[in-house]
Amino acid sequence: MNKERYLVPRIPVATYRLQFNASFTFSDAKKIVQYLHDLGVSDIYSSPYLKADKESRHGYDIVDPNALNPEIGTEREYNDLIAELKGRQMGQVLDIVPNHMCIASFENKWWVDVLENGPSSPYVHFFDIDWNPVKKELANKILLPSLGEQYGKVLENQELILTFSAGSFFIQYYDHKFPIIPKTYIHILNHRVDILRDALREDNPYYTELLSVINALNHLPSYTETDLEKVKERRREKEIVKRRIGRLYRKCSEIRGFIDENVKIFNGVKGEPKSFDLLDNLLREQIYRFSHWRVAAEEINYRRFFDINNLGALNMQKEDVFRETHKLIFALIRDGKVTGLRVDHPDGLYNPSDYFHRLQRECFAQLRRAYIEKLKKEAELPSGYLKTEADKEITGRYEEMLASDPGYKPFYIVGEKILTKGEVMPGEWPIFSTTGYVFLNSVNGVFVDTNNGKAFDRIYKRFTKTGMSFQDTVYEKKKLVMQAAMSSEVNMLAHRLNNLSERERHTRDFTLNSLIKALIEIIAFFPVYRTYVVSSEISERDAHYIDLAVTKAKKKNPALNMSIFDFIRDVLLLRFPPNFSEDNKSEWLDFTMRFQQITGPVMAKGVEDTAFYIFNRLVSLNEVGGSPDRFGTLLKTFHGQNIERIKSWPHALITTSTHDCKRSEDLRARINVLSELPDIWSGCLTKWNRYNKKKKIVVDGHPVPDLNEEYLLYQTLLGIWPIEETAAIEEYETLKQRAKEYMQKALREAKEHTSWINPDTAYEDAMNVFIDSILTNSADNMFLEDFAVFQHMISDYGIYNSLSQALLKITSPGVPDFYQGTELWNFTLVDPDNRRPVDYEKRIELLEKLKEYERSHGAASVARQTTDKRSDGMIKMYLMYKALNYRMHNRRLFEAGRYIPLITDGDKWENICSFAREGNGAMAITVAPRFLSRIIPRHTDLPLGKAAWGNTFIAVPFEKEGAEYRNIFTDETVPVRNYGQSKVLYVGEILVNYPVALLDKMR
Repeated sequence: MNKERYLVPRIPVATYRLQFNASFTFSDAKKIVQYLHDLGVSDIYSSPYLKADKESRHGYDIVDPNALNPEIGTEREYNDLIAELKGRQMGQVLDIVPNHMCIASFENKWWVDVLENGPSSPYVHFFDIDWNPVKKELANKILLPSLGEQYGKVLENQELILTFSAGSFFIQYYDHKFPIIPKTYIHILNHRVDILRDALREDNPYYTELLSVINALNHLPSYTETDLEKVKERRREKEIVKRRIGRLYRKCSEIRGFIDENVKIFNGVKGEPKSFDLLDNLLREQIYRFSHWRVAAEEINYRRFFDINNLGALNMQKEDVFRETHKLIFALIRDGKVTGLRVDHPDGLYNPSDYFHRLQRECFAQLRRAYIEKLKKEAELPSGYLKTEADKEITGRYEEMLASDPGYKPFYIVGEKILTKGEVMPGEWPIFSTTGYVFLNSVNGVFVDTNNGKAFDRIYKRFTKTGMSFQDTVYEKKKLVMQAAMSSEVNMLAHRLNNLSERERHTRDFTLNSLIKALIEIIAFFPVYRTYVVSSEISERDAHYIDLAVTKAKKKNPALNMSIFDFIRDVLLLRFPPNFSEDNKSEWLDFTMRFQQITGPVMAKGVEDTAFYIFNRLVSLNEVGGSPDRFGTLLKTFHGQNIERIKSWPHALITTSTHDCKRSEDLRARINVLSELPDIWSGCLTKWNRYNKKKKIVVDGHPVPDLNEEYLLYQTLLGIWPIEETAAIEEYETLKQRAKEYMQKALREAKEHTSWINPDTAYEDAMNVFIDSILTNSADNMFLEDFAVFQHMISDYGIYNSLSQALLKITSPGVPDFYQGTELWNFTLVDPDNRRPVDYEKRIELLEKLKEYERSHGAASVARQTTDKRSDGMIKMYLMYKALNYRMHNRRLFEAGRYIPLITDGDKWENICSFAREGNGAMAITVAPRFLSRIIPRHTDLPLGKAAWGNTFIAVPFEKEGAEYRNIFTDETVPVRNYGQSKVLYVGEILVNYPVALLDKMR
């Protein structure tokens, strides 16, 4: 055994994403490990399971990064899961969240400490807070948009309650709890103190102790104090004071009654506004300032995750923040419990490249440390081997490995990086690439008929009567997001820019307002999520994106002073004025790096969470990282991307469904069929609009839904409709509710007639009435009858798209990733729809049946039976089971083998995507059909045999006549034949009993 196995990262063969929460625990995961192993999965891919906010459904709202989430399970249950994985030589890729934490929970001790101690808190630099914002009233304060109504109304409605517990005072707002600055306890303890004096007498030791406590509070250093000794004194003395107050409360009934009565008085009397003055004055002196969540967007002075007030951004660039937030993660890596990492939203970090380098270095250290401990146990190292010696050796070994191979990556790490059209992964990141959205959109586009793009443009514009292009929509919606949801981040950035402009005589005349406008325009035109400027050595890539955005902004805004745009471009490109001081250069760089942190969230909110709900031409293209204005993917483009991936990022995750997807893979595959049938689709739209026009309710003079929303709704219903008729009947009410919940979310995300900030319930109710009306199961509902016929046809063709898509993923370069539950048909929408519980008992039972049937009847029989009964989903499970296990047994072929695009010819040459993987004497050929409405005009027919495929063939010029391939799904052999001077495989001979093929060359 290689004693330095730790030097080689564990690369997954295939991953399976699990969504952990209170409804799916470590114990639940343990029960399905054997099933996943049998399916051909090598690694589970876990959602975050560190301690999160109570009842979190996703785990991204972490409150304590150094504890497991107790709602998911105990440490013992976690270790049992790990033991089960290790027993089958399976690994675990863990999703981690370095960008932000939940700040809405009292269990976030770091944030609570900041709320109590402000700038003097030892954790103040953990969070990205502007203590000197534009609004002077917020100096040394934090604006908390926590209230559901205006502050004054909330206060006088007794929703903000002063409480006392164990010597400390708090503010309670429903389930939320906030600390009080200890020094301000004086206001509570001094109130009516003369009454207490009269009751206890001045010489009473308890009264004397209380006065001493008040005196001690008076002498506490201010929370704005940053002198280290003063800070230490404040932390020490305030805790002593709290203990003294607690003792007085426990031991003296008079003081207990006095405190209780004062708390009651401070909490006021409903209907008597004056009675709330005491509490109002107390709150005015706190570090935090409460505000209504809907009106605080412009003034929030802490950086958030996107526009989510409850998620505060971390300063991960600080070394101690990095170490404190990763302690448990590194312990799990050292113990071999976590074998890979998925890093959430790295674009939100101050310096993503630096973060990934630190992460890899520390992962190496943990692996090396575990190796050293192993050697010590095996007596190959002295038991007294010092930690300092080990650390020195670890550092030296890592530097040695980097020197010999600059691209060395000791641990499997992928980053959730969204790439736009033409953008490539930053090559300097020491990770194994992205989480798979480039592949997702590329492979999805293979099943969109690119020839019909212009036809769909006409259909969409004619039906919706809209003319705005996708790019124009993106520009407008990015601006909307910055003006409404993320104006605080823009304002904070502009405030810093204004300070920079004041440093130089040529720029000091720029007003704050003009700088805000220019920043908004530049960000609105930014073509990528972000750039990665970290020094004056700026890459051509980043300089190009900055120049492009500034140039477009200038062209769009001829009325604005052009020199403002030039100034911002100079700052972003670090073109320092002559004789600039090092401090000024440092501030320019800091601004640029902060600018880079905001462009990604604006892109995500403006595009994925707004424009994608407005531009509905073909909604299967509206996916994370996608370009809905690009109608499909040419086969040569798909092959080219696969070739590039195997050269540059051979172990990147490749996926077709994730927890963040707008639509599941099977739903997209079904909607893609519309691209093959523009005339039929156009006819259906015309009929359905005519049938349903009278079912619309008019709100504020406008029929609901509008034409664009109606267009989206029809595609949504086509996508989510159950595949089996019995299921459609049984799940009818659930189906309607899912459609209503989705359309409400879609309407609010679009922000055209309603929104999350200002919901128009009348409009949303009218949409619900429309959905109920068009889905009423009655004899006179002409729409539903016509819809059902068309949907059934689309659904059947969609099955074949799904199968081909799954096979392309399993056999393409990269690590195929599967989202939970997608081994059977899965027609889910964006979260929370895609987070519904998965029935694993059913899946385990079905896989066992498949395996048993194959043992007793053979692969050909299983293939044909699952094809005939394809609506139950077992056909997809069978594909995954056979192809993933084949990949597992031939992992070197798929990890390092050549990728060879194969040419097709004959009658149906456009309807096949095929390629070969070759290496180490092995050869596998993928055969994936598409556009099957052209092959089998009647959806009830099967795309099998020569009758369907005629003389269509795949050219295999590297083969000899008579060579044979085995179809792993059917065990049938297919010979290589002559066709003129060419060697070919006939598709009609390959696809006889199963609609896709993976051919293994017989040796």
